[in-house]
Amino acid sequence: MTFIETELKGCFILEPRIFSDDRGYFMESFNKARFDEAVGVPVNFVQDNQSFSTKGVLRGLHYQIGAYAQAKLVRVLNGTVLDIAVDLRKRSATFGQHLAVELSAENKKQMYIPKGFAHGFVVLSDTADFFYKCDNYYDKASEGGIFYADSTLAIDWKLPMDQLIVSEKDLVLPSLNNARL
Repeated sequence: MTFIETELKGCFILEPRIFSDDRGYFMESFNKARFDEAVGVPVNFVQDNQSFSTKGVLRGLHYQIGAYAQAKLVRVLNGTVLDIAVDLRKRSATFGQHLAVELSAENKKQMYIPKGFAHGFVVLSDTADFFYKCDNYYDKASEGGIFYADSTLAIDWKLPMDQLIVSEKDLVLPSLNNARL
């Protein structure tokens, strides 16, 4: 597996080695020793989550703060999404900047999003199965979010805004300037 550090320090794109033949393919999707060495810190994933969504569904931008902050390793099992990570680390040189990566069942890429980032995605294919590992448990009192269309973030979601399907909860999230960080 190849680990590519992005312009947002600590955020990595993972590209697997895929071994294909007439039966299909094989790939290693996670190896703790290699992962920890590549990202430079030990990460202990404790929870796996999976969601199914249809085209245009936008989930995010979500994060957790304090003792329940989460690092995530995300990938797509079926379909294609545009995955977004936003740097919320106040002392970071890239605070408020985002990274957009297309993840798909076809390219089999993964993205590692460290603690201190908001995360979201939009489904670009007819449907998508999205899978992610978290290094901390969900805690409702620690959750936060940023409005997906915040003009200071200027995220291009790759679909017209009137085609996005957004939950009531995500429609009322604050801007980055008003977010609880």
